Amino acid sequence: MNLSKGNNVVIEEGVSIGQNVSIGHNTVILEGTEIGDNVRIGCNCVLGIQANGTTNMRQIIENKRSLVIKNDTKIGNMVSVYSGTLISRNVFIGDHASIRENVLIGENSVIGRAAIIELNSKIGENCTIQTLSYITGDTTLEDNVFIGPCVSMSNDKYMGAKKYSLKGPHIKDGAKIGNNASILPGITIGKKTIIGAGSVVTKDTSDEETVVGVPAKKIKTLN
Repeated sequence: MNLSKGNNVVIEEGVSIGQNVSIGHNTVILEGTEIGDNVRIGCNCVLGIQANGTTNMRQIIENKRSLVIKNDTKIGNMVSVYSGTLISRNVFIGDHASIRENVLIGENSVIGRAAIIELNSKIGENCTIQTLSYITGDTTLEDNVFIGPCVSMSNDKYMGAKKYSLKGPHIKDGAKIGNNASILPGITIGKKTIIGAGSVVTKDTSDEETVVGVPAKKIKTLN
């Protein structure tokens, strides 16, 4: 196995660990987690958390799938990842990041320091989600998407005032979102569209646009 682990590491029963894996001090790997080859995990992480909640939160559906971490992934310090999530090959996850259940992260993607990815979201391949960004639940990022620092998204159109089918943004291939932008529920961002820093996106965009402002408006078409 060639496992290197620090002090006070806890590995529960039913955990699968590949070759050449390193686990930092005080990290906890919970039951059923599957870790591939050449994975690096930092200190004080908790991996494979089972979802929980209260009666006034969204009903939690029992997970039937374990946390799976594929080969060559690197996980920083103080990271929490829930069971039911798949982290694909060669992903980087920065310190203090949090990834909820039923999330898919595609190959070669980067999850920045203290970024949060909520449940039932899909992150494509070669995506970058920078520091302190918030990816709300039920969001889709296609491949090659760039999310700048402190971007915020939402999925509840009525902010809890009445029942609503939660739906986060759908951000298409190659789109780029500037720092501190806000994306409202159910918004579609077109392919290769650029959202300017600090913008508030309240309507869908077409492909290859540059959109800025509050509310965000198109200022040009890229081609």
